[in-house]
Amino acid sequence: MRAAFIEQLGGPEVIRVGEQAIPKPRANEVLVQVQAAAVDNVDTYVRSGAFQTKLIFPFVIGRDAVGTVTEVGSNVTNFQPGMLVWTNSMGYDGRNGTTAEYITVPVKRLFKVPTGVDPIQLVAAVHAGATAAILLQDVLQIKKGQQLLVEGGAGHVGRKLVALGHAMGALVQTTSATNDFDYLKKIGSHRTYDYHLAITESTVKQFDAIVDTSGKVDLQDNLAALNLNGQVALIAAPANDQFQFDVRQFYMNMKQIKGFVISHATVAQLQQAASLLNEQFAQGKLLDDQVKLLPLDQAAQAHQLVASGQAKRQKIVIKIY
Repeated sequence: MRAAFIEQLGGPEVIRVGEQAIPKPRANEVLVQVQAAAVDNVDTYVRSGAFQTKLIFPFVIGRDAVGTVTEVGSNVTNFQPGMLVWTNSMGYDGRNGTTAEYITVPVKRLFKVPTGVDPIQLVAAVHAGATAAILLQDVLQIKKGQQLLVEGGAGHVGRKLVALGHAMGALVQTTSATNDFDYLKKIGSHRTYDYHLAITESTVKQFDAIVDTSGKVDLQDNLAALNLNGQVALIAAPANDQFQFDVRQFYMNMKQIKGFVISHATVAQLQQAASLLNEQFAQGKLLDDQVKLLPLDQAAQAHQLVASGQAKRQKIVIKIY
């Protein structure tokens, strides 16, 4: 089979496309013929070594995929050949990746594609969607009626946070460029703010939870905008990797700072997120990413586009067949 793989860490130039053996599913695994694999920022971090994780070389790149079941392991009963399925947690922690004609996936990391859902749009949505779902359901445990601020609401993860937060009954507000206001209101933001303005200038101090998707908002501004017992979730860092905040104001108001990366999500968290995502996908929701399709031979170019920031408005997906 053909696959995109690396034999050492490095830049996009270390990615090769060539022949690899078709893997054989173990007892609790499923062999999937891959239709498409998404490219996420974290894929570039794994390939470069910026995100340190166990890799076995040659290492097939990628973590998200959609495809068709072709063979199941001896212990697998809930998947059969011909089923359309997806996964979003391969390609790290010792697991080979997804950018290949065939992959084996542990059954606990594999999910069915809801009937009638476009598989390309689905695979484009699952990484950001699962990140948002775990943040809202498990990390922040958002409740109906709570005030949620999503900073960078028009980004890949931001859009999923807005839509899912709204679906969960939160009162969602967003920061973004002004030309994104109409779209964000359409998917669930009931108030929008220009991200160029400091949060203390543009918002009322009323939030139960704030998610900073950009790393460009001063942490003290976010903490000052929280209610008693409020939470700030960080999924990005400032360019200088430093924040300062008023410690007394922080602990006397019982506030919390939480960091999250989906690479450390548990299997239970991923499964819970997949259940929520599939509910939304079945209703035609979360499937509005602008997708740029590239062939397998351009896997290195796909990584270059993502790493350089040229794909901020698009989701790069590698089409396998």
